[in-house]
Amino acid sequence: MNSARTSSAIFRTAGIRAVEQRFASTEPPLMERAGAAVAELAAKMLTGSRHPPLVVAGPGNNGGDGFVAARLLREQGHAPLVVLAGDAKRLPPDARAALEKWQAIGGKVQQALPAGPFGLAIDALFGIGLTRPIEGQTAELIDWINGLACPVLAVDIPSGLDADTGRVLGRAVCAERTITFIALKPGLLTGEGPDHCGDITVRDLSLDAGAVEGKAVGTGLFRDCLRARPRASHKGSFGSVGIVGGDRGMAGAALLAGRAALKLGAGRVYVGMLDPLPVDPVQPELMLRPVAGVPGLATVLAIGPGLGQSSQAVDILRRAIDSQLPLVLDADALNILAAHPLLTKHIARRESPTILTPHPAEAARLLGITTDAVQADRVDAALALARRCRALIVLKGCGSIIAAPEDPWFINTSGNPGLATAGSGDVLTGMIAALLAQGWPALAATLGGVHLHGAAADALVAAGDGPVGLTAGELIVSARTLLNRWIANA
Repeated sequence: MNSARTSSAIFRTAGIRAVEQRFASTEPPLMERAGAAVAELAAKMLTGSRHPPLVVAGPGNNGGDGFVAARLLREQGHAPLVVLAGDAKRLPPDARAALEKWQAIGGKVQQALPAGPFGLAIDALFGIGLTRPIEGQTAELIDWINGLACPVLAVDIPSGLDADTGRVLGRAVCAERTITFIALKPGLLTGEGPDHCGDITVRDLSLDAGAVEGKAVGTGLFRDCLRARPRASHKGSFGSVGIVGGDRGMAGAALLAGRAALKLGAGRVYVGMLDPLPVDPVQPELMLRPVAGVPGLATVLAIGPGLGQSSQAVDILRRAIDSQLPLVLDADALNILAAHPLLTKHIARRESPTILTPHPAEAARLLGITTDAVQADRVDAALALARRCRALIVLKGCGSIIAAPEDPWFINTSGNPGLATAGSGDVLTGMIAALLAQGWPALAATLGGVHLHGAAADALVAAGDGPVGLTAGELIVSARTLLNRWIANA
């Protein structure tokens, strides 16, 4: 997802409504400001087009934004066609006033769908308040919009997308661009949202939204950690990562995590394999050790890649939780936690940093709910797990959610479908552990690791190496290159 933003702030619908209420009497009115922002972006998108723009207005205030945009585009010399999907007499007062201003300059409204071609379609059907499923004629209208041979600009959020969760409510517009107001919404960044919103532009409408609910992850959130290494460094300066896992048939998971930790800058990396190997022939710099000895050698411990769920694995995890080492827990470590709730209570009492990186099914097992329930509200699920475990949570997936028990929550904005490959999560585990070992605070290491993981995949796709067939091992070198570039630029 490429984004043009004035803010990384994220608000859910209730928060946006509260901001709107605070500024309800501002001048110019919020609808005028929003419509002007739509018209400005629409005019740029129409550059070079000989065809008129189409505005599809809905029965609420989102439709009002569309009427304002149509009026301003007409004043600029365009000839918008406006379709109203609803009853003009039942429009809210502000939207009704916007319609009357459009009509006052000779603008017309029709309910029949016009014939194209159009230079641009502006989706002003439904905004962030939509919660009911799209059905019947409205679903057919959205299908028609999606079938148009022109770019689509969505107003605030693509119609049919749940602003808080990113769920498609039966049908949703697929836009080339979305212009959203005041702040980002979770539904634009996670779940099915990124498949529908296209490039995102945020316009804050010159409002001070106040305390932030969530934030979109970018390098600015961990810039202070992007420091060049002193010339008088030695390998002991950058910590020691211990990776424990690699049961029979799953050696690759632990080795991938170890390789990622090494190439992301950890001074030493020890890998404790349940199914012992003498050496990693691809990465002989990794130090393979008996499992029992690894915690005593490490300053950061990552447990789970290829761990299995044997009684030995349970004992390993129990001992790790009882240690004072910072922990990164993934894969089978999470499955063991789900099967042994008492261990989760022990995690909640830890004083050292603990980071859990579940995918939706693992999160569901930890919460005792279904995977569908997790995906139905990814932000709430991540927050619930963070509070239960008193730990940092990375709920992986499209728009990974990073949640802490008390800090604001975050949604990662990097990554692509190339990450949907075996071993990708093991690489992420190693990357986060490496940043922790180098002294990054736990939240910064988590945000940095997640964002770098996705950005590495984006760089590979940009170079033509994916997303189809991208492998987890390729992410490691790409991430190393990016991290060094970020440090140099910072």
